[in-house]
Amino acid sequence: MTGSRDPNRRQDRTWLDSELPPLNSFVGYRSLPEICHIMNRFKVFGDSDESGSDFDEDSSSLPFPEPLSRTSFLAPDFDPTTFLSSLTNRHQSLEDLRQELRSLEQLLNKELLDLVNENYQDFLSLGTALRGGEEKVEGVKVGLLSFRRDVQSIRDKVEERRREVEGLLNEKRKLRSHADIGKNLLDYADRVEELEHRLMIEDKSTLREIPVNDESDAESDLYDDGSEQSDDDEELEDGTAPVSLKRLERHVQKYVFLTSIATTVGKDHPFLLAQQPRVSKIKSTVLLDLKTALEQASHVGEKRDARTMAVLHLYDLMGEDVSAVAALKNLKL
Repeated sequence: MTGSRDPNRRQDRTWLDSELPPLNSFVGYRSLPEICHIMNRFKVFGDSDESGSDFDEDSSSLPFPEPLSRTSFLAPDFDPTTFLSSLTNRHQSLEDLRQELRSLEQLLNKELLDLVNENYQDFLSLGTALRGGEEKVEGVKVGLLSFRRDVQSIRDKVEERRREVEGLLNEKRKLRSHADIGKNLLDYADRVEELEHRLMIEDKSTLREIPVNDESDAESDLYDDGSEQSDDDEELEDGTAPVSLKRLERHVQKYVFLTSIATTVGKDHPFLLAQQPRVSKIKSTVLLDLKTALEQASHVGEKRDARTMAVLHLYDLMGEDVSAVAALKNLKL
């Protein structure tokens, strides 16, 4: 009868279930054929009528498992252990799972074979097309080597030309620097001669007419035309005319400009060293005029303080503070 069950068969079924390995026991295997081989050693059910008699009622209420997805095996971090652990709730026997994995493997093998057969003719055509390609590659290689030699030759010529142009530019810079130095030296000599002429200390043997720039003489940082006229008109207590501060200021400015030219050219230049005695004489003469103007400032009267400050300012322009202090001490004595 349908409802009768054999207790011996039930006992055998219990023994088989105890011998079946759990799904987690396959975690050490890394390929589908190995998993199928191990699963084939066990049988979930003894025969067809036994499975039909014992589990017909229970299996009808279980959900039908979905087919295995191919995308599960395409993950870059695919791990067989994790994959088998995720199949615990499929309500599927090990035999069915093994069969499904085998079917999937056969399908993949068939697709791979079809892919090879489909493109086999193309592979053969590619091999035929590449036949004799070594000669073509060699010809291209020879052409590239020739082109490389030509490029290297042009590069060498360009580099040689670049070095030549760089040398010419450096020479041009040197010539321009020498020309600027020459202009500064000529200007230096002219200004020394002009100062000697203005201070009347030039050598009679080298005397020549020096043009005077009246336009520049008309300018002053200390006094305007009215003040200079008033200074020239005002006489000292002894009746002598005082030293013109406007003219003295121009002498100081020209001397300061001489020192700036010497700094630009270099004080160790042979020409400047040769002119040093003349410049020292000019400096001594200007300092003597400043000392005289400082002494005269104490006898001017109401404008004594203004003239004294103006003379001290000229000392400061020349950088002769020590000489100014010495002149003031002598003045007090």
